[in-house]
Amino acid sequence: MLLFKKRFLEAIRRGQKTQTIRLWKRRFMRAGQRSYIPGVGHIRILSIDEVRLEDLTDADAIPDGFATAEELRAEIAQLYGDPLPPGYRAYRIVFQLEPRTPSAEESS
Repeated sequence: MLLFKKRFLEAIRRGQKTQTIRLWKRRFMRAGQRSYIPGVGHIRILSIDEVRLEDLTDADAIPDGFATAEELRAEIAQLYGDPLPPGYRAYRIVFQLEPRTPSAEESS
């Protein structure tokens, strides 16, 4: 399961936010895995790559819902602390929202 701030949920639903940067001591997900975002639904992990935060560009920030890499790094620092905790690595998780399938109640 991936948790997001409420302000990002609508962008995920619209397909505008298609990635997230997470700091972990070890990789917790893999490409092809299915996961869940509360308030949004199921997603498919398309790729997960280790990245260096200082190497992120504005082009990297846009699919994450930020206008610039500096805004993205500031958000990460706010979430994880500044300085960032030792031993953690940054991972870029690219995902795709899975189509919602109607439940048995909705289809009857």
